[in-house]
Amino acid sequence: MKNKHETVCFRPISHKYFRSFGVVPGLLIPVFLAGCLATAPTSGGRSATQVSGAAAGSSTTGANSSLEKCAKTLGTIRIEENTEAPWYGYYNREYRLGSTVPVLRTLVQQSNCFVVVERGERNMRNLDSERSLGRSDEARAGSNVGPGQVVSADYSLSPEIMMSNRGTERGGAGIGNILNRLPVLGPTLSSVAGTFSSNEAGTVLLLVDVRSRVQISAAEGYAKNVDLGLAGSIFAGGSAGSGGAYSSTPQGKVVLAAFIDSYNKMVVALRDYKPQTVKGGLGTGGGLGVQGGSTEASRQVPKK
Repeated sequence: MKNKHETVCFRPISHKYFRSFGVVPGLLIPVFLAGCLATAPTSGGRSATQVSGAAAGSSTTGANSSLEKCAKTLGTIRIEENTEAPWYGYYNREYRLGSTVPVLRTLVQQSNCFVVVERGERNMRNLDSERSLGRSDEARAGSNVGPGQVVSADYSLSPEIMMSNRGTERGGAGIGNILNRLPVLGPTLSSVAGTFSSNEAGTVLLLVDVRSRVQISAAEGYAKNVDLGLAGSIFAGGSAGSGGAYSSTPQGKVVLAAFIDSYNKMVVALRDYKPQTVKGGLGTGGGLGVQGGSTEASRQVPKK
């Protein structure tokens, strides 16, 4: 009787067996690695998404090594998804991964470019409830939850998923044909080999100045990965399923990787930020005159 936490693995097969049929053993490594089943969970050591690690104030730990950072914080920021947008409904209906805001907030704080403020509807209600309790007779003396302490947002960041495709390129028949050449395990391993397909995602981030409502920056991002799908009957005790080296990377990770690309591009652009200027000032009519108009540019247009 095996211990419930014991790791169970398939017995390895000699490389000579594969070479005798002209099969490269390396092609089967993902298959046999997937056959090693560990029942005891492990904590840490990996990241669930491309947005890894943690942030505390301006300090970070375990952040994605490719994340662009700012030496100087640029202001406070709120992150708001447009939950009424078509992409939001599709994204959650197809992949059921929920809001992108939590990971984007982690990403932004790790970069040290902005201080993130809380503006989520549910959390705002919870905070308001706590503040009301703190101002009541039940609060300890010196709780200091009076008015005038909420920090305003200087900027608003809006994420948009422009494109999210799963299985845009497919393959795997060649591997199955090679495995079929094995007289004993061939048919079984061929069914396990399954297919591989690519996932891709495109995203956009928009940064808006809260006071003027002027767009400060916009950046697009792109990411792609490959999924190796394996028929799971041999590894799942005959039940339907899938597994493999890339099956633990869902479409959501590709989307978040695209957001990292968007944000990195935005940070690079903001480092060299130069405000746009219009002669006469923003919102005063602009530099494109219209005949008979009342703006400064329009008065310069000949009347005839």
